Parts: sequence; structure tokens; C-alpha cells
Amino acid sequence: MTHPYFFTWSKQADAHPIALVGGEGCWFDTADTGRWLDLGSLTFQVNAGHGERRIVEAIKAQADQLCLSMPSADFPAKRALAERLLEIAGEGYTKVFFTLGGSEANENAIKIARLVTGRYKVVSRFRSYHGATLGAISLSGDYRRGPIEPGIIGALRVMDCYCDRCPFGKVLESCNRECASNLGEVLRLEGGVGAVILEPVVGANGVLVPPDDYWPRVREACDANGALLIADEVLTGFGRTGRWFGHQHFDVKPDMITVAKGLTGGYGTLGGVIVHERVARHFDHNVLYAGLTAYAHPLGCAAALATLEVYETDGMIDNAAALEPQLLGGLHGLVNRYPGKALFARGKGLLGAVEIDATDAEWAAIAAGFKARRVHIFVKKQSQCIILAPPLCIDEATLQIGLDHVTQVLDEVWGQPGSGS
Repeated sequence: MTHPYFFTWSKQADAHPIALVGGEGCWFDTADTGRWLDLGSLTFQVNAGHGERRIVEAIKAQADQLCLSMPSADFPAKRALAERLLEIAGEGYTKVFFTLGGSEANENAIKIARLVTGRYKVVSRFRSYHGATLGAISLSGDYRRGPIEPGIIGALRVMDCYCDRCPFGKVLESCNRECASNLGEVLRLEGGVGAVILEPVVGANGVLVPPDDYWPRVREACDANGALLIADEVLTGFGRTGRWFGHQHFDVKPDMITVAKGLTGGYGTLGGVIVHERVARHFDHNVLYAGLTAYAHPLGCAAALATLEVYETDGMIDNAAALEPQLLGGLHGLVNRYPGKALFARGKGLLGAVEIDATDAEWAAIAAGFKARRVHIFVKKQSQCIILAPPLCIDEATLQIGLDHVTQVLDEVWGQPGSGS
């Protein structure tokens, strides 16, 4: 079958779309292959689960009341959502700039940083992903940037906080957080850096969880060199790591927090930049050169308000924290089960990864194994990881089903331990 639209991140001749027709909780339904277990929250956004009627009904009610807007308009859902986000972000945050999604949120955070500091350089990390628009992908450090270059000027990258494979050759016993001090050195030597943008926990590029003192040291380096700190919470936000925001694990206040994905649970098209007062006050008497036609669309705002209420009412963020030991225990079990093949396991909340050493043929077999079982999961050959990020409504029994599927797929590829295969 040919399709009249492009498929993203694909050779069009090789695209094999999933024919979505619905879903419920941690499962989605397809027209051709039946029900799938969703261990990826589609593309990391379905935090509240599939088929959540409370969100759908909120969108319907908003459509009946007010379905059209413009960037300069004020309406109840927009105001209520901004107030709720500021409450979640905590003391000191006073403004929200709404966007269409995560890439645009990061783009506008960079624009804000340039307008406030008068500096155009931005530092990110090599194993990072900040979005697909030209500015956002210029800041990304992964394989998707190369084919698009040249990107925007002023995009600089530093080494990652990658404790399992320290780029500075350290082990935990001798680590002095060279990853953080190196970032500070780059800021000092480069000069004129307006912002540093980091994912609190690197997501799609391997689920890299930093030590507790990494973010505080980054905050100190930014302050010492006049750079604003942006926490890219597009993937890690709204409970994914067991807190409202990933950076809250590290007791740091970024200057800006970018959000999308879990903001609406995938039920609406919306992102945002949550801005601290020390940055927001600049625009009291200076023009904010930013905004698009569908900024803060009423349906997106209604979806987000309902989604945040679902997270809170159903205790989904606490659930993500409570299930972290089970998820990490299962992933560490794979490392013990397949020595020399499954190398490292790591994660936070309901975001976990097992890093593996596999041949091209084995990667293909792993992907095929999950497809045969109708399990949606991220098989990331580029970062050498299998990544799990199920909806936050998942329970222990369903999570165990998912972990069992991972074990069974790897058993098929590598043979069951002790079987002689």
C-alpha cells in the first residue's frame, strides 16, 4: 500500500506503519495485528495511558465552549494551566511561554536566552536529543544531526555524564565529576555562552542517569560564567522519573524548564517554557520576539489540565517511583543472565535501559522478536540500548509481563543460559 503522506525518520520505501485504532491503559489496538503492549508510551508521551476518557471529555467540553484563539488572547484554560505549571515547578517561576511541542519549546528557550543575555552560544552534550526543528537538532548530539548540517551558529557540545562508559576514563571510586568540571572549563574558555541545555536524565540516547551532585555543579558553572541553565524536560517531565520533573531529583532550579509530551499525555499538541522570575522580568520592559498562530491552543490547554489532574488523582507519579525497583531489578537481571552481551542497566522511575553488545543480525532479530510478540519497545541500535518507558498507569503484573517479554526475546537471540544453545 502506498500512502499520500511522509513517514518520519524513515526511508519511505521501508516504512511499515502501525495502523492504530485505539487502546486502553498500557495497551494499544491496531487494525491489522490486534492489541500491543506499549512499553514505549508510543513516543514517550502517553504517560496517562491509552483511552483515558477523562481527558477526552475535557477536550470535548473545551471544543463546545471555545475552540479558536489567537496568541494574544486570554481564556480560562490557558490561565489555569499556566498557574498549575508554575505551582508544579515551584517557588521562583512566574511565567509560561506556550508552544506547539517540545522542539519548539527548546527553540524558544534558546531565543529567550539570547534576548536576555545578548549571547548567542549554547552548550549541550554529545549524547543528547533536543528536537527535530533546525535549531533544536543543531543542539542535539546524536546521529540525526549530521544529515541536516549546517545548523544554527553557536551550537557547542561537551562530553556526557556517562558513568558506565566514562569519557574521561574514570571509575566511580576515582571520579571527581570531570564531566561537570569540563563543562565549566568550556564555558570559561569559550566565553560568551548564553545558555546550557541538558536533559536531567538523557532519554532516547541511552537513559544516562547522573550522580546526585552533577546538576548542582552544572548550576554553579553556569552561575560563574553568566550562562542560563535550561532543563529539557520534554521526555522526563510529568512523572516519567518518579517526580513531576527530572531535575527535582537533584535539588536544582534551572532558569527555564521546557515541557511537552507528558504535558498532555499525547492527547493534545502543546509544549511550553516555564521561566524563572530572574529571566522573566527582562521582558517587563523588553519585547519578547516569539509566538506562533496556534500558541496555547484551547484544546491543548484543556487536554493538559485534565492530564495533570489524572496524574494526581490516580497517583501515577508515585506509581512510577514505586515501580522503579521492579523495573531496574528486571533490567539488572538481564545483565546477570547474559554476561558479556547485556552490559549495563540503568534508569529512573519508569524510564529504564539495558545496554547490550549485539551484531547487526542480532539487533534485527531482537526488533523482529518484539514485533512478533506485539510489544512496542525502543530497540536503539545507535545507542546500543533497549529502552522501556511504559505508561505511568502500568501495574506490577503488567510490568512483569513486559520484562518477561524482554527476557524471552533475548533468549531466542542468544539462547537460554545453560541450555547449550
